[in-house]
Amino acid sequence: MFHLRHLLLGVSTAALMAGAAVAKDDITVALQLEPPHLDPTSAAAGAIDSVLYSNVFEGLTRFMSDGSVVPGLAESWEISEDGLTYTFKLREGVTFHDGTAMDAEDVKFSLDRINAEDSANAQKALYSAISEVNVIDPATVEVKLSEQNGSMLFNLAWGDAVIVAPESIDNIKQQPIGTGAFKFDSWTQGDKIVLSKNPDYWGTPAQLESATFKFISDPTAAFAAMMAEDADVFAGFPAPENLPQFEADPRFQVIVGSTEGETILSTNNTRAPFDNVKVREAMAHAIDRQAIIDGAMFGLGTPIGTHFAPHNPAYVDLTSLSAYDPEKAKALLAEAGFPDGFETTLHLPPPSYARRGGEIIAAQLAEVGIKAEITNVEWAQWLETVFKGKDFGLTIVSHTEPMDIGIYANPDYYFQYDNPDLQALMADLNRTTDPDKRNQMLGDAQRMISEDYVNGYLFQLALPTVAKAGIEGLWENAPTQATDLTAVRWTE
Repeated sequence: MFHLRHLLLGVSTAALMAGAAVAKDDITVALQLEPPHLDPTSAAAGAIDSVLYSNVFEGLTRFMSDGSVVPGLAESWEISEDGLTYTFKLREGVTFHDGTAMDAEDVKFSLDRINAEDSANAQKALYSAISEVNVIDPATVEVKLSEQNGSMLFNLAWGDAVIVAPESIDNIKQQPIGTGAFKFDSWTQGDKIVLSKNPDYWGTPAQLESATFKFISDPTAAFAAMMAEDADVFAGFPAPENLPQFEADPRFQVIVGSTEGETILSTNNTRAPFDNVKVREAMAHAIDRQAIIDGAMFGLGTPIGTHFAPHNPAYVDLTSLSAYDPEKAKALLAEAGFPDGFETTLHLPPPSYARRGGEIIAAQLAEVGIKAEITNVEWAQWLETVFKGKDFGLTIVSHTEPMDIGIYANPDYYFQYDNPDLQALMADLNRTTDPDKRNQMLGDAQRMISEDYVNGYLFQLALPTVAKAGIEGLWENAPTQATDLTAVRWTE
């Protein structure tokens, strides 16, 4: 009896230990794109936010998974009657990951840095109305605007406006120090970024002890990594043709949500012949959107006719303006002086929508006489040559920033569209707070860029995520480009 009792105890102990081992507290998340560096306030790459937004860095306000804007490091705010003064009450007791206090001086530093002359902030225009930032006391900041901006609380939720400390700014691109529920541990470039739980987090603590982001750009390798369980989650899974296999496998769950990603055939509006609206219109009619969605994305994606998300209440369906009509495309090219077409370049970054979609678009353009020479580029090269250098004819990219139609009012933006009427309209929009009037103006802006065929509007990017069956708390939709792990946990 003695030996049997101890044998049973041993079995029970072993079972308990096995159960404890199953309750994981770490996670490996795979992404297709690796960040070029780790400062979300000085680059256009959404890949930075994919790792760091909410996890490591926080702003005064923040986006939730449903797209709503809620308090972040600011627990509350008051707006003056004239709409020109915002007074933010900061959360107290917040510290950066290096142990220093986050206070009003850090907020002033961060907002002033956005608008500094040497600022590299990719969305500087969103904050241009900020004329003055004053520290009232360590927990109170006054932000004065030169004109009303009905989107200011929304804009402050972007990753471009996260709060950083002057003490850590010199090394921020390699050693990001924020206030979030996770702190940065290490970056093995070309491979992975490791985060760990912040034990001193001011809010609800993360349920995971650590998180590893692995970067796998090749769709075939992405499939292999998930099937081998080398990763627990693949956010933005790049091989949609494989999703049915994961759906049929009880080890996995497949979550398909929407994004803010307008996938477009970006066009260099200052480079001939794209400075001719008839040429741009011809290209729009040469493109069969559904063939691209079916061929490149295996049916995942919603056709769009302008730079605006279909799930937004202000969206206007303008796809009919650029309906697939190759004969009309040829006629327009002839009217524009190109009866035999022309040659151009097509730069394609790594995502599947670009590489796979680019092959289809090149074939469609060739059918009307436009010969697009494909150049595959890595993400860092795309940012340097296309986005910064503006050295391209055509390119394909998904603009994942939330409600970012305002980029069309910036003639220095990489596709270089310069329309004073649109610029005036967007300036009026910024000064307008009435929701109905704003929606009407947003509709006018959508029509303006659609009728001017600024870019080729393809589809709204879907967000397919493949994850282990025992994980919950992942975002279904992506109101901003983020992989928020702050509420993620294992259930088994």
